[in-house]
Amino acid sequence: MSYQKSIVHMDLDTFFVSCERLLEPKLIGKPVLIGGTSDRGVVASCSYEARAFGIHSAMPMKMARQLCPDAIIIKGNSGLYTKKSQEVTEIIRENVPLFEKSSIDEFYIDLTGMDHFFGCMQWATEIKKKIVQNTGLPISFGLSQNKTVSKVATNEVKPDNQLQIMPGQEKAFLAPLLVKKIPMVGDKTYHALRQLGIKYIHTLQGMPVELMERAFGLHGIKMWKKAQGIDNSLVIPHQERKSISTERTFDRDTTDVVKLKAIMLAMAENLAFQLRRGKKLTACITIKIRYSDFNTYTLQNKVAHTAADHVLIPKIMEMFDRLYNKRLLVRLIGVRYSHLAEGHYQINLFEDTEETIRLYQAMDKIRDKHGDRKVMRASGIEARTISRFNPFTGEPPPLLANRRN
Repeated sequence: MSYQKSIVHMDLDTFFVSCERLLEPKLIGKPVLIGGTSDRGVVASCSYEARAFGIHSAMPMKMARQLCPDAIIIKGNSGLYTKKSQEVTEIIRENVPLFEKSSIDEFYIDLTGMDHFFGCMQWATEIKKKIVQNTGLPISFGLSQNKTVSKVATNEVKPDNQLQIMPGQEKAFLAPLLVKKIPMVGDKTYHALRQLGIKYIHTLQGMPVELMERAFGLHGIKMWKKAQGIDNSLVIPHQERKSISTERTFDRDTTDVVKLKAIMLAMAENLAFQLRRGKKLTACITIKIRYSDFNTYTLQNKVAHTAADHVLIPKIMEMFDRLYNKRLLVRLIGVRYSHLAEGHYQINLFEDTEETIRLYQAMDKIRDKHGDRKVMRASGIEARTISRFNPFTGEPPPLLANRRN
């Protein structure tokens, strides 16, 4: 028996801001910005109160400050966001047959055939309630026959709401919306469409597909199909990522080797903690250095599966000494752990002591409770102000998927 497709798109509302508000309720109702605090930083996430001033994600923090001088700026807490994202993921995993985690705060759920047992809209509503009750995070969802229409529906009803687009109503639902509401239409494509006189989706719906192909190639055909409410893409089963990484871009290029080593150490230590929190082990380390001329160099080393600071940090510092050119100004440094595997840190009978294991457990317990920067090595204190966001993506690095929210 074949069933009509039922695809849910769920999106946690201003996820990073909502997580911070769980810790500090005084932030509720205030314009909040999450991201790099320097003029070279960018906004990773912002509250709806901040959006009212024209602020959006990926905007330079300097511009955001100018638009809203009273905004509260927070560097963010990648450990907290990872933990809350995992909580939501587990709730979804336990309640649906198939789901795709497309980012840290965004999910596609395939409920096809569930109407035979339990209404899909009711099922999705129950999942939403469980997430709100168990995590305290607001979440919105859209339900339709495909991923594109469901995602657009979610974006139209946020925050903290839900919407179902009935079969056959996809085209009519999309018609009055701006073409930039189509997920694949970015700023450049929107500008190009406007030059062709296309502002609303209903205009694009009436365009010959051949014209769109001539103007945009295969991209134009895909765009035209999405405008018609056609999307046959599948929900891809969720798989855990195979690497975690973090980078630091400096406000001013530097040759301060003490500072560079301290930050490299702090990044290595923080990522190791994220491995242990996520019950992961790494078997490959990569470090990256980008100089002021934008030339970028990397060095990679294989290690026995581990999540131990005292194993990873010395190896990373040794790699840094081999890769670093003292004569050049450094713009960016980064650390990446890959070849991840499931597993808890195991005691090395030849090297570890009971005191070492207890120390890890105690430090991780403090970090879980009070934040991942509350306990750190003295040699990494120089890096206390390290950004918790990957400057290349604007996202919190460890164990998190990319997301703009």
